Amino acid sequence: MCGIIGIVGKSPVSDRLVDGLKRMEYRGYDSAGVCTVFDGQLIRRRAEGKLANLVNVLKTDDAAGNIGIAHTRWATHGAPTTSNAHPHATGEVALVHNGIIENFKQLRDELTARGRTFESETDTEVVAHLVSEQVEAGHSPADAVKAVLPRLRGAFALAIAFRQFPDFLIGARLGSPLVVGYGDGETYLGSDALALAPLTQKIAYLEEGDWVIVARDGAQIFDKDNHPVERAITTSGVSAAQIEKGNYRHYMQKEIFEQPTVVAQTLSSYIRPLEQTVALPQMDFDLAGVKRITIVACGTSFYAGMVAKYWFETFARVPVDIDVASEFRYRDPVLEEGGLALFISQSGETADTLAALRHCKENGQTIAVVVNVPTSSMAREADLLLPTHAGPEIGVASTKAFTCQLAVLAALAAHLALVKGKLSAEEEREIVRHLIEAPAALNAALAHDEDIAAMAHLIAPARDVLYLGRGPDYPLAMEGALKLKEISYIHAEGYASGEMKHGPIALIDEAVPVIVLAPSGPLFEKTVSNMQEVRARGGKVVLISDAEGIAEAGEGCLATIEMPTVHPLIAPLVYAVPVQLLAYHVACAKGTDVDQPRNLAKSVTVE
Repeated sequence: MCGIIGIVGKSPVSDRLVDGLKRMEYRGYDSAGVCTVFDGQLIRRRAEGKLANLVNVLKTDDAAGNIGIAHTRWATHGAPTTSNAHPHATGEVALVHNGIIENFKQLRDELTARGRTFESETDTEVVAHLVSEQVEAGHSPADAVKAVLPRLRGAFALAIAFRQFPDFLIGARLGSPLVVGYGDGETYLGSDALALAPLTQKIAYLEEGDWVIVARDGAQIFDKDNHPVERAITTSGVSAAQIEKGNYRHYMQKEIFEQPTVVAQTLSSYIRPLEQTVALPQMDFDLAGVKRITIVACGTSFYAGMVAKYWFETFARVPVDIDVASEFRYRDPVLEEGGLALFISQSGETADTLAALRHCKENGQTIAVVVNVPTSSMAREADLLLPTHAGPEIGVASTKAFTCQLAVLAALAAHLALVKGKLSAEEEREIVRHLIEAPAALNAALAHDEDIAAMAHLIAPARDVLYLGRGPDYPLAMEGALKLKEISYIHAEGYASGEMKHGPIALIDEAVPVIVLAPSGPLFEKTVSNMQEVRARGGKVVLISDAEGIAEAGEGCLATIEMPTVHPLIAPLVYAVPVQLLAYHVACAKGTDVDQPRNLAKSVTVE
């Protein structure tokens, strides 16, 4: 997801705009730029590639001015070139844009027919020309924006600067987040509170369809019908210190090692340790009346949902459907009365998932949301908000958000089973006892970091890697494969162990490492049987298991990774650690960009 920052300041803004962009590097981007308003001019500086390139441009050609906008772009329409980088500008306006303008071609054709000339291939530039036409015709900036916004189809967050008006910016949002920050004689726009963290903690979140005039003394907010509105000003609680790497080499490494702490923080919101019971937030519906659960998510969050499907059906005996959000609406799903639609998202702004949420809401489903940003769009539209407490996750490849999602989903499954009468009070206490053990077990798993680093060179040369697991370890196998793909660029696939002989076993040879997740327990023997099929065909096996499992099946493996012995309920949280660390150390061995892997964005806010 691209990043936006705007400052209406009382001192030069260029350096602060770049600092804001640096705080949003984690989102993923391939070009960047700034534009300030100074002495009746729009001063624009852009560069493709990393922010260091933009910094170098500004060293030789500064952008003066106390008001400005800046942007990191993740290419959708048009290649990641300087001419396609934001801000886009005409003689009168400059703007930055997150999202996508779906009807940009029609608008571009109209503008071209009227003699407008384009310098980029982007959808964004049409908005600059539309607003500019209005201003050039004598309309005020506010009237210009009011006239243009209804013409735009798609998703957008916009920040607009005007050459002739050096005292304010205009922002607007529809389907893509935008916040207003309030400072001392300064006001800010940003994609999120993190972008504004060193500037202010006083934040107002714009609602769908809102637009805003941002001046030094505050902000005037209007709704989609152009009526003045008030939006609550909250304290964000996000500090710049939360996004420092500290002594870690990468943000991803730091976030992997934060998991015992953040899982403990998350669980503390959902369990009462003295009573050993689960405590969910207040809700305005009868959870016991839920007849069916529909889980919708993308990427890593989808795999958390797959684990939860096992838990909901095993403990609560409630049937569960699960879909990737990008496919959900297009198969016209059957949504029964009395259903709970459960959405899982780190950011709470993922476009596909948010669209699916609104589809379910329109079709009478109760909405529950597991999200790491409690002020996000999904959180605000939920009937039951289930926040994780992972803190800011900077690495593009999700780690601590995943384990915190699992912690919340386990607590929800236990409580649902209790209110459904499928779990006794003593059984609930037993589940809570195991959940309380999870942070210590995560710590024990992290203690094997050096062992995993030492064997990463065995995996790094591979072109293909397979991951195998059964039961809840099957989603973990897919999550492990996703992590390896994301940050090391090695092709990897996760399979249910029993499916190997139904096709994938044809891929096995001595050049294809096979990562097997097999904690000791009821599914262990079946998984080991499938592992032996791999070894019989020359496959090189890395076995991830506990001491008992390694003693029984570790002989002859390429490598083994020992995990603590844990209850099957918390095994998915614990076994997430070795697959994260393995991907991390393989990526380090290959020298790839761990925190900002190519082509990826932290949160995908366009479909």
